[in-house]
Amino acid sequence: MELNATEISNLREIASRLDIKDTDKMGKQDLIFKILDQQAILPPKKIAEVKAEPQTEEQTAEVESKETEAKQDAPEAEPADNETNGRRRTRRTRRSRATDENKDDTPEEKSAEPAAEVESEPEKKTPRTRTTRRKRSQPEEEKPVEKQENPAPEVSAEEKPTEEESPANQDLQADNDGRMDRNKRSRRKRSPKDNQRDGNEQAPQNQPPRHQNQRQNQSQNQSQPVLDLDLDGVITSQGVLEITNEGFGFLRSTEYNYLSSPDDIYVSQSQVKLFGLKTGDTVVGGIRPPKEGERYFALLRVDSINGRPPAEIRDRIYFDHLTPLFPDERFKLVKSKAQQKDLSLRIIDLFSPIGKGQRGLIVAQPKTGKTVLLQKVANAIAENHPEVYLIILLIDERPEEVTDMERNVNAEVVASTFDEPADRHVQVASIVLEKAKRMVECGHDVVILLDSITRLARAHNTVQPASGKILSGGVDANALHKPKRFFGAARNIENGGSLTILATALIETGSKMDEVIFEEFKGTGNMELQLDRRLANRRVYPAIDVTASGTRREDLLLDPGDINRIWVLRKFMADMNPIEGMEFLKGRMEGTLDNEEFLLSMNG
Repeated sequence: MELNATEISNLREIASRLDIKDTDKMGKQDLIFKILDQQAILPPKKIAEVKAEPQTEEQTAEVESKETEAKQDAPEAEPADNETNGRRRTRRTRRSRATDENKDDTPEEKSAEPAAEVESEPEKKTPRTRTTRRKRSQPEEEKPVEKQENPAPEVSAEEKPTEEESPANQDLQADNDGRMDRNKRSRRKRSPKDNQRDGNEQAPQNQPPRHQNQRQNQSQNQSQPVLDLDLDGVITSQGVLEITNEGFGFLRSTEYNYLSSPDDIYVSQSQVKLFGLKTGDTVVGGIRPPKEGERYFALLRVDSINGRPPAEIRDRIYFDHLTPLFPDERFKLVKSKAQQKDLSLRIIDLFSPIGKGQRGLIVAQPKTGKTVLLQKVANAIAENHPEVYLIILLIDERPEEVTDMERNVNAEVVASTFDEPADRHVQVASIVLEKAKRMVECGHDVVILLDSITRLARAHNTVQPASGKILSGGVDANALHKPKRFFGAARNIENGGSLTILATALIETGSKMDEVIFEEFKGTGNMELQLDRRLANRRVYPAIDVTASGTRREDLLLDPGDINRIWVLRKFMADMNPIEGMEFLKGRMEGTLDNEEFLLSMNG
C-alpha cells in the first residue's frame, strides 16, 4: 500500500514508531519523506519490528475482502524472510535515491525494480495507468513458479514499505514501466524479422539437402573412372597464317574468307621465328584444344608449309626477289569434246592464249557476259590443269553470283559481297594475294580470277587516307598503288612457279572514276580480252571483239605454223566490224571439231 493513500494519522503513528519527532507540525508529503529517510537510516532488525506490528487494521478499511485475507496471512511469514526482505527493501530505497540523483543507472538495475514492484502491486487497489497495468500483468505471467512456490511472501508486509515510497519513486516506477512498454513494442516490431531470421537459420535443416546431393554426386563422380584423354596433337588442321604486329599469328579459315573467326588457330611468336613463317603461308599441323582461360586452339607441330617440308621453307627466296619472265607455257582450254563445242574457249585459245604467269585484263561493259566467261575459263583450267591452284576472288559482287560460282566451279572461291564495308574488301584481297605469293615462292602455279579490279580500286580509294592529290573522277593519287601491286604481282618465275591473274575491268558504266581506273590499268597487262555490248545486245555470244583482243608475245605460246595462219585470219577480219567478224568466225568454226581442223581448212 502506498504512503500517499494512507491517512495522515496513520502516517504519524508510523513516524512515532520510527522515532521521528515533531510529526504534528509536518505536512503529509514532508512526513512521507521523513519516514522514507528514517527507513534508510535504521538497521534492518528495527525496521522489521516496526513492520511486524499489526498494520492490517489500517489496511482492512481500504482493501477489499479478498485482499484482506491475503494481508492477514502475511504477518505469519517467518522472521528470517522478513529480515531478508528488509535488506532487499533497504537496497531498493537506496537505489531509488541514487536514481533520483543520477539518472544514468544501468538497464539491469532499472529493470529489476519494476519486476519487484509488480509482484506486490496486483494485491493493492491503487490507481494506476493503463501502461503500468499491462506491465504488471506480464511479469506475473513470466514468473508463475515463484507465485506457486511461495505466495505468502509476495503479499506480506515486507513489500509494503517498498510500495510506500515517495512521489519521486512513483515517477521512477512510471518511467521504468514506460521503458518496459517501449521495449515490448520494439520486441513486437522485431518479432517478424526475428522469425524470418530464425526461419532462415532453420531453413537449411528443413530444406532438401542440396549440399548433401552435391556431395553424393561428387562421390559418385569420384567413384566413376575419370577418362583423362590427352587430345594434344590428335587433330590435324590447316589454315592461312596472318601475323599480327605483336609477332604471333593466327591460322585463318577458308570458310570465313580468311577473316577472324572462332576456327582460328593460334601460332606463337617462337614458332613464327623457328620456321621462318610469313603472312599467307598455308600451314598444316597438329593442334591442341584450348586450355582454361584460352579462346583459340593452339598449333603444336608443323607438318608442312605450302605443301613443302618445313626444312625447305627456311631457305626460300622471297617473292619480290624472284626473276619474272614472259609466259612461255600455255593453258590449254580446249581438250574434251564438251569444250570443243564451246566457241568462247576456242576463240580465247586461238586469238588470246593464256599462259602461266599471264597478266590478263578482261575489258567489259555491263551485261556482256564477263562473269559467265570467267566461269568457263575457270572450269577449263581446273579440268585440264589439275596441278594449278585456282582461286576465284569476287570483290563487291552480288551474293547469288557467289553462290553460283561456288556450286559450279571446282576451285576455291573467296568473296566479299557488295554489302560488306570497303576495308573488308581490301583485307580479303590482300590475304589472298599473300597466300598466292607464298605458294609461288614454293614453286606452285597459282591462278587468280578477279572480278572485278575496278571495284577493288574503288575500295582502296575509300579506305585510303586523303593525300590532297585528287585525280579526275574523285580518285586519290595514292589509292591506285595497292591495286596496281595486286595486278602487277602476276608473273612467270624463272626456274620456279607462276602467278596468273585474270581481272575484269568495267568501262562505260557512266562513272568517271571507272574510266580513270581503266586508263590506269590499260597498259599494265600483257593480255587483253575486249567484250562488245553490241554483240551482247544481238545475243551473239561470245561477245568478243576479236580485232581488239590479243596477247603480247604470243609467239612464245603458239606453234610457228599456227601463228602464221592466225595472222592471215586477222588481216582478213581487219576490215570487218565486230559483229560481222564474230558471225564469220562462228559460221566457220561450228563446221570444224577443233582449232587445228579450223586452221587447216584455211588452206583449202
